[in-house]
Amino acid sequence: MINNNLTKINFAKDLKDKMGFPMSLSSSIVNDLIIIFTEMIKKNSFTLKNIGTFKLIEKKERLGRNPKTKEKFIISRRKSIRFVVSRNLSKALNEFNG
Repeated sequence: MINNNLTKINFAKDLKDKMGFPMSLSSSIVNDLIIIFTEMIKKNSFTLKNIGTFKLIEKKERLGRNPKTKEKFIISRRKSIRFVVSRNLSKALNEFNG
């Protein structure tokens, strides 16, 4: 059974296996990549060529409802990330026969 969730540890293990790096270096690289991505996204948008763009968006305060109890509550303002896939990646995925 294949797990579709990629954790930092699994990412570091894959990097170690494919590149031959020690686990400590692989973990450090993964952590540094996440820090770099976070800092770039904080500046409003971050594009990975031929993969897509991560955009920082602001969501407004809104009224929410618990579907089980029907209780209403306020969902506070917050920042979120939107990912827009590149045309090249989208095209490659649509042509994939897996």
